[in-house]
Amino acid sequence: MYHAVGHRPADRVYGLSVSPGAFRTQMEILARRGFTPLTTAALAGSWRTGRPLPPRPVLITFDDGYEGVHRYALPVLAEHGFAATVFVTTGWLRGGHDEGGAPDTMLDWGQVRELASTGVEIGGHSHTHPQLDQLDGAALRAETAGCREIAAAELGAPPASFAYPYGYSTRRVRRAVRAAGFAQSLAVGNALARRRQGPYALERVTVRRRTGAAEFARLVEGRALARSFAVDRVLTKGFAVVRGARRVRRRPG
Repeated sequence: MYHAVGHRPADRVYGLSVSPGAFRTQMEILARRGFTPLTTAALAGSWRTGRPLPPRPVLITFDDGYEGVHRYALPVLAEHGFAATVFVTTGWLRGGHDEGGAPDTMLDWGQVRELASTGVEIGGHSHTHPQLDQLDGAALRAETAGCREIAAAELGAPPASFAYPYGYSTRRVRRAVRAAGFAQSLAVGNALARRRQGPYALERVTVRRRTGAAEFARLVEGRALARSFAVDRVLTKGFAVVRGARRVRRRPG
């Protein structure tokens, strides 16, 4: 799971960004080790139908829709012939649906269409990137179904895959994503995706600014995940408790 790719991203996304050079090195590692990148939809389709997966399958995903994905990542992906999925926050992209509040320079819809034309899968990532579990039913539908409708209008086809903002979901959120028409969705979890997780809670591994080449190689091989993300898991459990308490307090008596 990537976010921004750039030399000097904004402070708000810096820790979750990678430099163009680091991204190129990481893609070279995947190529040397014989990994076969595929889209999120292709992975889910294989698991649903029983079609065999390619050798050493891996997902390369980008959340939010930062402009550097087009500027820096797309040429490297094209060099290797790698598939990828970009999950866009439709209200952050530059263009007619821009709601403001984006943390850095985002893709515009022309760039999103160019990504799609090269075979990059475009998925949904909500409209304004809220914590979906804190929304009431109407707002949750607007963020999920609204995101899909905007993407469909801009791209000519509705997106099939979704990624949860902040990587977190509840059963109610997953039902809303499914009801909006998405066929599969990704969380974070910082673990390898497994079929048993189900199509609406597939896990990913976070790549950060501090992720060096050796650590990246370990992560894609599924090694040292617990050690690398021990702090993240503790924080995630704590945030889940806090979010649950907030939700309970907001319910009418």
